[in-house]
Amino acid sequence: MTAQNAAPFPCLLPFGVDSIVVRFAWTASDTATRAVQNFQRAITAAALPGVVETATALASVIISFDRGVTTRAVVCDQVQQILDSTDWTRTQPPPAQRIWHIPVAFGGDYGPQLDQVAQMISRTPDQAIAEITDTDLRVLSIGFAPGQPYIGLLDPHWNIPRQTELTPQVPAGALVVAVRQLVLFTNPSVTGWRQVGYCGFRPFLADRADPFALKLGDVLKFHAVSHSDMTTITASDDAGLGGARCESVSAA
Repeated sequence: MTAQNAAPFPCLLPFGVDSIVVRFAWTASDTATRAVQNFQRAITAAALPGVVETATALASVIISFDRGVTTRAVVCDQVQQILDSTDWTRTQPPPAQRIWHIPVAFGGDYGPQLDQVAQMISRTPDQAIAEITDTDLRVLSIGFAPGQPYIGLLDPHWNIPRQTELTPQVPAGALVVAVRQLVLFTNPSVTGWRQVGYCGFRPFLADRADPFALKLGDVLKFHAVSHSDMTTITASDDAGLGGARCESVSAA
């Protein structure tokens, strides 16, 4: 029996001395993303005694607890009851509370691998840009660097692999793509993902009034702007928002 079929999903796994992981799948998918986000909200709403933190990945949720207040066995039992209460594979995406409108300059020096990516998905560069900007994308997970979002999911033909060799550095603000997802880098970074665009929006700035701009489940709408417009935006931007606008969504 292999590790990947050793247990049905969702499954509970121990993690360190004070955490458990609830895994919904081995790979990212629309179904796993919905399950992760809805389950994380359910755990937060339950306010389980001793649970001090939850964090999400693309197909799993980690739950950390205070060993002075509770035990792993108790937390596992409580979490299992929440898991058993819902068919998480059939849940709908949680309602968006915020929509971010973010200007992006694509191609050229701002997106040096756009042409390559377009060829890989059998589209023209303009068509590839249109597919990104026409899709209501969501923040799937935040990690790797402070505030850094993993964004998706794009249509299945965007399931392109990472590069076999790393790009030594992309700048903060680089918009990169692989495996149906986009990542917006918060800092200059080495990467195996392909850079298709650039924006002045910074998801994390330590000295900003609200250092972490994005939240799990936020909807992102990217808007294509010219390279000259991006130069103007970044030259006049003091708050690291890069011309972005956040729209609050009222509950129905």
